[in-house]
Amino acid sequence: MQCARAARTWLTYAGLVPFLVFLLFPLFWMAITSLKSNQELYDLNQVPIFIRQGATLTHYNLLIRDTRFGTWFANSLIVGLSATAISTAVSILAAYAIVRLRFRGSHLVGMGIFITYLVPPTLLFLPLSRVVSFLGLGDSMWALIVTYPTFLVPFCTWLLMGYFRTIPKELEECAMVDGATRLQALARIILPTATPGLLTAVLFSFTLSWGHFIYALAFVSSATQKVLTVGIATELIRGDVFYWGSLMAGALLGSVPIVVVYSCFTHRFVAGLTAGATKF
Repeated sequence: MQCARAARTWLTYAGLVPFLVFLLFPLFWMAITSLKSNQELYDLNQVPIFIRQGATLTHYNLLIRDTRFGTWFANSLIVGLSATAISTAVSILAAYAIVRLRFRGSHLVGMGIFITYLVPPTLLFLPLSRVVSFLGLGDSMWALIVTYPTFLVPFCTWLLMGYFRTIPKELEECAMVDGATRLQALARIILPTATPGLLTAVLFSFTLSWGHFIYALAFVSSATQKVLTVGIATELIRGDVFYWGSLMAGALLGSVPIVVVYSCFTHRFVAGLTAGATKF
C-alpha cells in the first residue's frame, strides 16, 4: 500500500515536470544569455543553453551604468502602483454598484464593461492621445497614470463582480440594520471579506500596468520619463544593433518584482480567482 501511494506521488510530481520546464525556461534563457560574453553569445558553434567560456557581469554593468535603468525601474513602480490604486478604487465602487444596487440594465452595464476590456489597446491609443494632449500631460508619467485605468478598470470590475456575488447580502444588511450606511458596510464588512478577490484584482492590475508597452511607447518619449519596458527596448536596440546580453539582463531584472509579488501571495491569489469563477 505504501509503495503504491509513493508511486502515485512520484507520478504526480513527474507530471508537473514538463509544466515547470515550460514555465521556467524563459527565465533560464534570460539568465544564461545575460551572463554570456559577447564572443560566446554570437558564436554559432556554442551550445545556447550552456555557458562554456565563463560567466560575466559585463551586460549588467552596461545596463546599470550606461543607461537610465534605475530611473526606468522607479518610473515603472510609480506608474504601476498609482494606476493600480486608482483602478482598484474605481473598480470596487463600480462592481459593488452593479452587483448590489438594483437598477434597470445593470446586467447590460456589467456586460458592456467586459466588452470594453476586449477592445485592443492598439485601437484606443489614437483617441487617448487626443485626451492626453487636451490635458497637457504629453511626454510625462501622468499620461500613463491617466490612461492605464482605461484597460485596468473594466477587467478589475468584471473580476470583482464575480467575487462580490459570492458574499451573502445578509452580512451587509445586518450592518445596515445596526445603523451603518451602505459605504460603511462596504468598507467594514464587504472589503475585509473580499480580501482574496481584491488582492487578485491588485495583482492583475499591477502586472498589466508593469508590462504594458503600447501606451508607454506612444505617450512618452523623454528618456527620464520612460518606463522599464519602453526604456529597455528603445535604448538597447540602436538601429540594427541589438545588445542582447543587456536586453536579457534588463528583462530578467524587470521580472523580479512580479515574481516576488506572486510568490508571496500565491494562495490568496488562487482563492480570489476560484471563488468568483462561477458567479457571473
